[in-house]
Amino acid sequence: MKNKMKTTNRVLGISLLTLIISAGIFSCKKKDTAADQEQVNLSQAQTEGAVNVPANGGSLKGAIKGTMQTDQIYYITDNVTVNAGDTLRIKEGVKVYFKGNFGVIVRGSLVSVGTQQKPVWFTIEGKTKTDAIGSPILSDPAYQGAWGGVFGDTTTKMMIFKWTHLEFGCGPLATSPTYGMAGGNKPAYMISQVNPNGIFVLEDSWIYGGVDDPIRIQGGQVHIMRNTFEKSGGYTSGEGLNIKSGTIGNVAYNLIVGAATNGIKPSNNGGRGGITTIYAYNNTIVESGYRRSVAGRGGSINFEEGSRGKAYNNMFVNCRYGLRIIGYDASYSGNALKAADIANIAYGNNFNYVDSLNLANQIYPYPFSTKPQSSDIPAIAGWLPTNYKECYDINDKACDIYDGTSVVGKNDPLFTNFPLKQNHSFGAVAAVGLFDFHLKSSSPALNKGFTGFTPLNNVKLDPIYGATEVTPPGKDIGCYQSDGTGNKH
Repeated sequence: MKNKMKTTNRVLGISLLTLIISAGIFSCKKKDTAADQEQVNLSQAQTEGAVNVPANGGSLKGAIKGTMQTDQIYYITDNVTVNAGDTLRIKEGVKVYFKGNFGVIVRGSLVSVGTQQKPVWFTIEGKTKTDAIGSPILSDPAYQGAWGGVFGDTTTKMMIFKWTHLEFGCGPLATSPTYGMAGGNKPAYMISQVNPNGIFVLEDSWIYGGVDDPIRIQGGQVHIMRNTFEKSGGYTSGEGLNIKSGTIGNVAYNLIVGAATNGIKPSNNGGRGGITTIYAYNNTIVESGYRRSVAGRGGSINFEEGSRGKAYNNMFVNCRYGLRIIGYDASYSGNALKAADIANIAYGNNFNYVDSLNLANQIYPYPFSTKPQSSDIPAIAGWLPTNYKECYDINDKACDIYDGTSVVGKNDPLFTNFPLKQNHSFGAVAAVGLFDFHLKSSSPALNKGFTGFTPLNNVKLDPIYGATEVTPPGKDIGCYQSDGTGNKH
């Protein structure tokens, strides 16, 4: 039986002498086109010195630097700026509460290092989550954008987040704060990194909600490992991680649940030096891709527009599409497509579980260029046509459409606690909540990982100012390992 594709209803200008930026500046919309990069860098040098943050907490606005001390509470009452050459250090147990739609503009360095016992929080005081399955999306606080975000600029040396919660951000931007952000009351990104020479580390942290991409990386060296992403993106678009513009690094051991579009999207769109190279391995992506109103935009990992890298040992559970690799330039369902660097993308040992035929027929997304691998689960033998031919041209009439009937509901990943059968229609929302995505001892994903490659070592190792560790590829597929390594949440 042939599958019939369904098209589902799918930068703050700061004047030279300004320290306090007007309160209504922050708001977030994504355009994955060249126009996305055609933005003027409005940042200006700061002439006034920044004030040191108080040791015992308090209210903050304007230009700041120094150390937020352990267990203190700080209230952001207007936009704050870390000037070029300055550093804001945030210690364990700190709570940063935003009193409105404000943000943190980082032109120097921001280092937020919590611990497993005492994480750092960037949030709205008292705001609660709505994580019940089937909760109405339009009233969900995850998608309201209650504060702006943490915005790097072209002078940003580093942004480090370890054991840090960031939630309920992506408020609207009236005026562009930095390079790479859009004004006009479009949504912000909860974190934005734009310096091609900058360092970005996100380890063991939690990202909750958004109105578009909660994290947009446009260049630099990155290390994104062992994090949890919930409800990424907005009502109808947004990735968990949107990575482009020559960014290089590892993205591994992340749990991504309920992304609007892709969990992870490497792209070289707007390349500002180098080629986007991402090693995406041992990630678990669940129930993603259902708030994107246009078909064909993904739901798991998506390589496009000249990007390259690796994708091994990833688990995709009831995602709208499996691993999606663009192999040609074309237009598909109103989306401009540009090919990834498919000659320099290696992948395999990826796991798909689906419980509907519509999803089964997109494990290898049609009409895209992902090649089935013999190391994949489910095993390709027996359900793909003999000599199955993937598509390298949308007009290639010889590529095969396959029937995934026989793999529907097969190879249950055996999560400790998560109901697999949910509403996979447009607008469906999923969250981590109280569910447990560790694998039971009988999971078919155990001992099926590929460990025969070396991760990138592009970010220095340092317990505070670098990567704590580069966790190597795991023997089990997904972000949780039976030996206790991998994701610690």
